[in-house]
Amino acid sequence: MQSDLRKKLMEAFSNAEGSFISGQEIADHIGCSRTAVWKHIEELRNEGYTLEAVRKKGYRIVSAPEKITSNEIQLGLKSKVLGQHIHYEETVDSTQKIAHQLATDGAPEGTIVLAEEQTGGKGRLMRPWHSPKYSGIWMSTILRPQIAIHQAPQLTLLAAVAVVKAVKEVSGLQPHIKWPNDLLLNKKKITGILTEMQAESDQIHSVIIGIGINVNQQTEDFPEDLRDKASSIFIEGQNRISRANLVQAVLYHLEELYFLYLKEGFAPIKEQWEAYAISLGQQIKATTIHSVIVGKALGITDAGVLLLEDEDGKVHSVYSADIEV
Repeated sequence: MQSDLRKKLMEAFSNAEGSFISGQEIADHIGCSRTAVWKHIEELRNEGYTLEAVRKKGYRIVSAPEKITSNEIQLGLKSKVLGQHIHYEETVDSTQKIAHQLATDGAPEGTIVLAEEQTGGKGRLMRPWHSPKYSGIWMSTILRPQIAIHQAPQLTLLAAVAVVKAVKEVSGLQPHIKWPNDLLLNKKKITGILTEMQAESDQIHSVIIGIGINVNQQTEDFPEDLRDKASSIFIEGQNRISRANLVQAVLYHLEELYFLYLKEGFAPIKEQWEAYAISLGQQIKATTIHSVIVGKALGITDAGVLLLEDEDGKVHSVYSADIEV
């Protein structure tokens, strides 16, 4: 009940678009007394919000804390399903672990888990993911698609396209995708995506998409052994951006593409993924568990499998590999 009231309060401020909104208008919107409104306003101040109160005008939010709490996300959220339920933590081992538990407990589709810091974040192939506090986005989203199990990997590629669109919208920078789901700026990694599934033999219960985005880190925030491989939006663009705005943009584009996918299938997603891919048409090296393949990247299949044509004209299907462009 408390979270519903808070959500309505943030909606009221969002609808006001920076203008003053009277205490009575807020009370009417959230369905409580003027005294209760004052208590909610004080709670926002205690959380780091700066609010201006003017007699006969009401209240307006002047500034918000740097944290990306559920309040920050819901203030101006455009997605209708994704982000409507938010589980926020300061520090977690992994947002994926929490999302798995929430999904098992019946959390609705669109629930997100958001943390300021991960101490045990993992990327693809279970590699550690460096997730320092107050600088990036560490988020997991629960989806419950009615699709066949073999189609689930397509959602990883869909998420990559959504994050490209969101980063471009908020920062003006154009990332490229390195197969299957790494986002690069100036050939350095800024985003990793990990998709995991809860399913039985013939039915998907949930797909959990973990997204890690390096947003406002400076060079010294990365371990020395990562500085030539990893970067952040701030380093590449020399401009700090609002992490909350970027989360909102990711959720909006992820929802838009997800509903498109459920309606029209993978074809429109595949077309956009290939448009953003850095490696298509180029000679690349794919190191798999069993071999090293050098060849021209032709594209991806509907299952997200990378097709490589070697110098003898043989086309190889690459399901999992480290890619060097």
